[in-house]
Amino acid sequence: MSDNDGKKTLGLRGGARPGNVKQSFSHGRTKNVVVETKRKRVVVPKPGAAKPGGGAAPSGDPSRRPAGISDAEMARRMKALQAAKAREAEEAAAREAAEKAREEERARRRAEQEAKEREQREAEERARQKAEEEERKRKEAEEAAKRAAAAPAPEEPKAARAPASKPAPAATPRKQDREREQRGRGKGRDDNRRSGKLTLGQATGGEGNRQRSMAAMKRKQERARQKAMGGAVEREKVIRDVQLPEAIMVSELANRMAERVADVVKSLMQMGMMVTQNQTIDADTAELIIEEFGHKVTRVSDSDVEDVIKEVEDSEDDLQPRPPVITIMGHVDHGKTSLLDAIRDARVVAGEAGGITQHIGAYQVKTDGGTTLTFLDTPGHAAFTSMRSRGAQVTDIVVLVVAADDAVMPQTIEAINHAKAAEVPMIVAINKVDKPDANPDKVRTDLLQHEVIVEKMSGDVQDVEVSAITGQGLDELLEAIALQAEILELKANPNRAAQGAVIEAQLDVGRGPVATVLVQNGTLHQGDIFVVGEQYGKVRALINDKGERVKEAGPSVPVEVLGLNGTPEAGDVLNVTETEAQAREIAAYREQAAKDKRAAAGAATTLEQLMQKAKEDENVAELPILVKADVQGSAEAIVQAMEKIGNDEVRVRVLHSGVGAITETDVGLAEASGAPVFGFNVRANASARNTANQKGVEIRYYSVIYDLVDDVKAAASGLLSAEIREKFIGYAEIREVFKVTGVGKVAGCLVTEGVARRSAGVRLLRDNVVIHEGTLKTLKRFKDEVAEVQSGQECGMAFENYDDIRQGDVIEIFEREEVTRTLD
Repeated sequence: MSDNDGKKTLGLRGGARPGNVKQSFSHGRTKNVVVETKRKRVVVPKPGAAKPGGGAAPSGDPSRRPAGISDAEMARRMKALQAAKAREAEEAAAREAAEKAREEERARRRAEQEAKEREQREAEERARQKAEEEERKRKEAEEAAKRAAAAPAPEEPKAARAPASKPAPAATPRKQDREREQRGRGKGRDDNRRSGKLTLGQATGGEGNRQRSMAAMKRKQERARQKAMGGAVEREKVIRDVQLPEAIMVSELANRMAERVADVVKSLMQMGMMVTQNQTIDADTAELIIEEFGHKVTRVSDSDVEDVIKEVEDSEDDLQPRPPVITIMGHVDHGKTSLLDAIRDARVVAGEAGGITQHIGAYQVKTDGGTTLTFLDTPGHAAFTSMRSRGAQVTDIVVLVVAADDAVMPQTIEAINHAKAAEVPMIVAINKVDKPDANPDKVRTDLLQHEVIVEKMSGDVQDVEVSAITGQGLDELLEAIALQAEILELKANPNRAAQGAVIEAQLDVGRGPVATVLVQNGTLHQGDIFVVGEQYGKVRALINDKGERVKEAGPSVPVEVLGLNGTPEAGDVLNVTETEAQAREIAAYREQAAKDKRAAAGAATTLEQLMQKAKEDENVAELPILVKADVQGSAEAIVQAMEKIGNDEVRVRVLHSGVGAITETDVGLAEASGAPVFGFNVRANASARNTANQKGVEIRYYSVIYDLVDDVKAAASGLLSAEIREKFIGYAEIREVFKVTGVGKVAGCLVTEGVARRSAGVRLLRDNVVIHEGTLKTLKRFKDEVAEVQSGQECGMAFENYDDIRQGDVIEIFEREEVTRTLD
């Protein structure tokens, strides 16, 4: 397409917006711009461009401008075009500058590489010259030694020896040899320059071959010197202290002795043991091998890894006073938590199911007098005996709570026994004295039966009458605790590695394994590496009883510890170690020891024991269950309660117990074993619920522990076989024996006691000895078959499949009934 002036334009297809500059092109020296409008495409000349007829065309010339475009619009578009060209020019200049910079960088790197290669070649040349010089000196020394070892020649006159001092003719060939070697080195340098990269072998003069170390070169020179001096001298044997565990691999034993593996294997074969280097031998055999090779034996055990956490005795100067740890104990529903609640001025009991404490709680309380006290609230139910015992193990003072309206109960007696076993002082708090039927004197009298003599009964045990509801006696109780703590003079060293006891442990969904730790000695800092039981970890965070994050926890301070790799057992001891490797090694040893102990406890050592165990299991009905709880202490208490359920006929078997939510894995195990899943204060996740519904696995949830125990006991009772009881209903005496055709012998009897029934069982007694037990075939009264015959009446009886009856025998008549049994 061309316009009237003969200028060529570019055809543009539809789709472009009108008024946009699409493309520019040059016609001769004049640069035109194609502008697309709504109806047609036009060529806009560059301002100042020459007209075909000569002269510059004005920018606002109507003949050279598309219709409908004003002068201002045209000027704006030309200005935008010029700005675009300016940007293009700037970008081109920037690209040129960047390219130039890259070229300069490449040139600089090439220069550096060449300089580096040149330095490496020079270093290589120096190393080679030095090696040749040393080799030449060594050869000259060897030649001199050989000449000195040779017999001396007869002495010649000085006149004859004088010409020998002149230079020998062989000097010239030697000089020629050196020049040849220098030329060869120059040629090699040229070759190395042409070869490109410099390798380590080339730099050390190895020509691609493996080079001896400096120590190897020295040993070679020493051997040559000893040989020249007239024989080799054996090296002095190095005697080593070899640490010997209970079992060791042959290759490891050789490595510890610094002996060749082949020599150790050969020595073992000479002892009659055909072993390889990868086999394990016992400590006694290894000790014989070590002594044979002339080394010293140091016996070590796997348990030695725990030596790093052995307790260190603290000096008196380092000890500082610490707060006492007080444990609240007593029977369920005697008001332990309410009493602690009144002391703490908080609502702890509101969070417990049924008002019963399910976990061990640890709290710190500061009294009005400024004394800091650490309280442990232990559960009172019988199933938590082990948890209460752990509370007594870490405590300094026991506060025994007894309800004034209920007196001493079974769990109160257990708490007294725990306190006595822990050998800690006791303070009796007689609670609920505000009730109308309260009788504190009865509590004091009942305690006498258990060797607890209070001060009001002329004893040495403090007793305080308190009321958690009204607050009566709380100040006196705190004074008694402070007085007892002052007598004990409790001290600890805060400036040492921390040691503490796990009060409780649980698996938190968002925080992972969490352990409530009561620090007993030292100070636990954030970032400390520790081992606790079979678990280890690094303290990621410390949280006190108020939910606040703290940086450290000193003696007698309870804190929640985050950062464990697993959930520890409640009651485990926490020790801080120096390195994570030590903690991991100790945890691995403890885990293996616990696994071996469990295997040894449940394994049969002989075939007879195995058969006997299988026979016992065959006769005992089992109720398999799975238990998941929110904290470790509750899970342990439930398992211990389950172990007590059962007798010689039925028992409860806990397939798995753990901490955390019920998962799909638990449901799969329950489905494979046909066992129900019991969740204590936990719930099943969505996938576990769906799987349980599909596979028909029963999941039960509980929040009070003895409800769970009662349900399991009822379920286990259903496995008991019904008890069969016999009830004697009558006796009959045989007066005459008749033979009846088609029936056999029939006894003519008189019912002497009770009643004779057709459906009952009978025994035949002869001289008070049972000679037959069975059922009646017939019971007749005269000629009629009857259901029963009363006492004092005569009847005819015939036994099923038995005819040996005689006159004077006695028939005992009884009935059997089934009685449903339950577990106690």
